[in-house]
Amino acid sequence: MANPASHKSDVQRTPLRAELRSAAFSDHTTMPDRYSYDGGNVPPPLEWHGIPEDAAELVLLCEDLDAPGGPFTHWLLTGIAPTATGFRAEASPPRAVAGRNDFGEVGWSGPRPPVGDDPHRYFFRLYALDQPLGFTEETSVDVVRSDITDHVIASGTLVGLYAR
Repeated sequence: MANPASHKSDVQRTPLRAELRSAAFSDHTTMPDRYSYDGGNVPPPLEWHGIPEDAAELVLLCEDLDAPGGPFTHWLLTGIAPTATGFRAEASPPRAVAGRNDFGEVGWSGPRPPVGDDPHRYFFRLYALDQPLGFTEETSVDVVRSDITDHVIASGTLVGLYAR
């Protein structure tokens, strides 16, 4: 009798762990005001390691999971070159396609939690995909989340904190 797990289509792939870091803040520490919506509104510098050689595309998503109405998207970048290893503040990664965030803007819109709230957590997530998915500026974050599900071969997370 054949082992069902020996068929590739039956095996669920566990994504590898990539490392995502920033020179501006460490994991679970406060992000400088410069990167906030009211303080300069520039995207923080990011760098990553551990992307598999067979990755075809990278996707970057930043969300505030503590927003009053549920997850709030601050940044969506798709189509990032799999050979990219990061970018400096105020820059975009090679080939990146900026999507619309929940402020209704294209590109980065920094943290802007309600005044007086405890610090919100901003989850930066990088996904390495096994094939390019052809997202455009108009592709919603919900569609991106759904479409990448079966294509993630590695991922990494960095959490920044921010309060006003």
